[in-house]
Amino acid sequence: MSTLSTRARIAVTAAAALLLGGVAVGYTALSATPEPDIESGTVSGPRLQVLSNGRLSAVSSTDPSGPREVTEERCDRAYTAGGTTACLRPVSALKAGELAVLDSSRRELKTVPLIGFPNRARVSASGRMVAWTLFVDGHSYAANGFSTSTGILDTKSGALVTSLEDFASFVDGRAVQAADRNYWGVTFTADDNRFYATMSTGGHRYLMAGDFAARTVTALAENVECPSLSPDGKRIAYKAAVNGDPQQGWRLSTMDLATLAVTPLAETRSVDDQPAWLDENTIAYGMQRSDGVNDVWTVPADATGTPSVLVQEANSPAPL
Repeated sequence: MSTLSTRARIAVTAAAALLLGGVAVGYTALSATPEPDIESGTVSGPRLQVLSNGRLSAVSSTDPSGPREVTEERCDRAYTAGGTTACLRPVSALKAGELAVLDSSRRELKTVPLIGFPNRARVSASGRMVAWTLFVDGHSYAANGFSTSTGILDTKSGALVTSLEDFASFVDGRAVQAADRNYWGVTFTADDNRFYATMSTGGHRYLMAGDFAARTVTALAENVECPSLSPDGKRIAYKAAVNGDPQQGWRLSTMDLATLAVTPLAETRSVDDQPAWLDENTIAYGMQRSDGVNDVWTVPADATGTPSVLVQEANSPAPL
């Protein structure tokens, strides 16, 4: 893990901003998914948002293999809820990345300059709260020594937290001030104040319960990454490191928040994504093929059934 403090990271990354243009092309070549061009059509009725070759798109929820609406809005990661879209725009050879907050007509409401490589994005059910995660150092959660930057924006009040490392953190009732803390994978509750996220420190990865107004995060359980809260607020879907070792991959699982009981799902391949609930019974996630192309898959949330492809050549699923 990085041993830089928040202020030191800001100073280092600010100085590195001028270098981003030089490394962006190489990073894109290594990490981007070379999805082919998708023919754009018209979609009516209930829809599912995805990214198609990095472009904000929508497919029919009832016919996801049918026509696909493809916009010109480019995002490395995206999520939409409550009429608000969080789009993490790509780092380019000439420009550092940014968060773009869009309304239901894709009009830009706000942008937040960011330094790092886009990785996770989430919006609260009401559309008020927006969260994002970027890699500052490293490109994988399985590697040692990576560093992340996770922030939250309240679109109603304008309150902006650029790093969750500024919040007071507690594990087993004790304050944690270690410089190696990293946060990622935020998901919001219905009250637009509380949230869940992952915090890593000292070789442990915790499910943290956060309070935005109080600026605190408190550990609830270990070996939980990239949580996603169910529509009823009673469970999270997440990725759990196999045998507690991320280098062995991750098992998609759910956890009952009242009992902390864990249910591994029928997807046994390693899933490195923040899952999304399509409804109370179905979880969606991105999987990369051997050729680098992404597909959106689904699996039942109760450990039954088998995984199946929902949308080919797409990622970042979000029910609209």
